Amino acid sequence: MNKQKTAIIMDSGGDIPREVCEECGIRILPLHVIYPEKDYLDGIDIDPKMVYERFPGEFPSTSTPSVAEVTDLFDELKAEGYEKAIAICISSGLSGTYNTIRLAAEDYEGLEVFAFDTKNISFGSGIFAYWCAKELEKGTGYEELVRKLPEKIGDSKVLFYMDTLTYLQKGGRIGRVASMLGTALKLKPIISCDENGTYYTVAKIRGARLGKLKLFEEVVKYAFGHRVWLIVGHGNVPEEGEAMRAILERDLLHKTVLFVHQITATLAINTGPGLVGVMVFREP
Repeated sequence: MNKQKTAIIMDSGGDIPREVCEECGIRILPLHVIYPEKDYLDGIDIDPKMVYERFPGEFPSTSTPSVAEVTDLFDELKAEGYEKAIAICISSGLSGTYNTIRLAAEDYEGLEVFAFDTKNISFGSGIFAYWCAKELEKGTGYEELVRKLPEKIGDSKVLFYMDTLTYLQKGGRIGRVASMLGTALKLKPIISCDENGTYYTVAKIRGARLGKLKLFEEVVKYAFGHRVWLIVGHGNVPEEGEAMRAILERDLLHKTVLFVHQITATLAINTGPGLVGVMVFREP
């Protein structure tokens, strides 16, 4: 436990690897992946490989943790001696997790909880949990982190190159017209989150090679003039993730590549195989 007795919570949609979370003391609140036979817990009894293996015939649904699950985690933290907690949540525009945690915290006694809507997804959200953990290690207090987090929200951006928009459309995360257009013209989209925390199409490029080149260009544009942390994510294409890491290491200045990681099961459901993503976090 840190001196401030402050816990960091991240829902599993934040995508920071479990081993990194364990090293940093970040508690993961798993989202749910629902198939006909079972309600699975993301990262506990289902992993992305299981999702990919059941594509394209089976498309599961996802759901947020329940208020009871959130309260149980609060109970554990309080029993361990924590007095405060910062809960880092994927965008309320894409998930109900933020509202569930916020509601659970309102009536909870004995643990002061700040729920933070990152307006982002995947590593673009989870990086705030990692950053908070590192700040706590340096001695930054709870109140200062609560003040700083909203000021940092514009410093995180995640950009995804995707082979298809089909899975976003199936999950109801993007308009049907955009999905049909991308399929019809064989365009490769680059997706990000806007200021409201909803998906938008940054660009559509014809062909995979040009799409990944455009992804790099967008990363450079966002990172320009800043020191940055980078995370590379992939959707069942580890060789593509490593190739993107090599490009970033070679051609981008003032950066630290934190890790390359397979995206979590809940994100895999809505993006499908073949994704390559890069998270940029400015001035960490």
